Amino acid sequence: MSEDTTYDVEAIRREFPLLDREVNGFPLVFLDSAASAQKPIVVIESQREYLSHFHSNIHRGVHALATQATEAFEGAREIIRAHFNATLTSEIIFTSGATDSINLVAGTWGRANLKQNSTVVLTRMEHHSNIVPWQILSDEIGFKIEVVELLSDGSLDMSQFRDKMALSPDLVCFTHVSNTLGTINDVKNLTSLAKAAGAIVLIDGAQSAPHIKVDLLDIGCDFFVASGHKMYGPTGIGFLYGKLDLLESMPPWKGGGEMISSVSFEERTTFNVPPYKFEAGTPHISGAIAFGAAINWLNKVGMEAITMHEHALTRYAHTELLKTPGLKIYGNAKEKAGVVSFLVEGTHPSDLGTLLDQLGIAVRTGHHCTEPLMTKLGIPGTVRASFAAYTTFAEIDVLTAGISRAVKMLN
Repeated sequence: MSEDTTYDVEAIRREFPLLDREVNGFPLVFLDSAASAQKPIVVIESQREYLSHFHSNIHRGVHALATQATEAFEGAREIIRAHFNATLTSEIIFTSGATDSINLVAGTWGRANLKQNSTVVLTRMEHHSNIVPWQILSDEIGFKIEVVELLSDGSLDMSQFRDKMALSPDLVCFTHVSNTLGTINDVKNLTSLAKAAGAIVLIDGAQSAPHIKVDLLDIGCDFFVASGHKMYGPTGIGFLYGKLDLLESMPPWKGGGEMISSVSFEERTTFNVPPYKFEAGTPHISGAIAFGAAINWLNKVGMEAITMHEHALTRYAHTELLKTPGLKIYGNAKEKAGVVSFLVEGTHPSDLGTLLDQLGIAVRTGHHCTEPLMTKLGIPGTVRASFAAYTTFAEIDVLTAGISRAVKMLN
């Protein structure tokens, strides 16, 4: 193994209480971080601190607790803005996660701007969250959805992508990192090509944000979405980044408190400015605060260090897993994040995953919410091992041995 000795993974693991537990009498080997990452103690404590000592509703209160809670909540918004290099905090909208964020764009910008003769371009590797909202809207409006296919290594077919741009699409949506294949798309180049074609660009960053540094100004996209729980934060919190001029032009999505400027039965109700126009009701206050704590934790460890560690893990996993007879890895793009999806000849992924669980090894099995991709590949699903800042090379060795043991039991 070629482990980076300057990266103290054992010190990092000590910050994650859950990693100490056993499953079925074996030490837990958690290789399902692409679904949801575990939480460091600083994130857990940030929620406890808020709930124990200054819980209050935010923004409109004048008392001390409301002020403290509002400052912490808005402080988290600024942490997100700075981390992703957005221009303004008003371009960061809190949502329940990446799925919620994409639905927000579809329900506001999409419904207001897409017409029957519009074209929306997606890719074969998209998560269902970046497919289904557009299909629902297409059923309502009647626009066409074009799909960019993949090359045999799991990378985008760039020749086909350019052909789709020649159709002058209104909207182009693509994932930054495939949750199934691990492919890292060159989003800056894709954005440039789409913008040159006159399109609005939405990027699904749910799988990139935990693993690589994202610079929104450098990328130049119009919308970007991510989820807190994949970035070591809580579930139920995420954000939508949108360029301010777009957000200002978009109609509200949900009605209620906070998103209004003035409400009247006699006069027309008027709406608040972004981001509040899109944040109706009491938000997930403790989640937002803890999301900010998670990003601070990521920056303490260092995004570049995490990226290098996970890339080394991925290379090692490819080398070791392919020693198993009949094992095939799906997703071999040159630029790849810490996701390894595979099948072993003669075994069903769910059977293999179940036997690995009996050995304390947590992996994900199935189509990973990328059913159109699996259909194209002609497979029912895969076993997916996914890595994080706390994953060790030794855990990959345990996985490799566990697969060999499970395959012998199944054959």
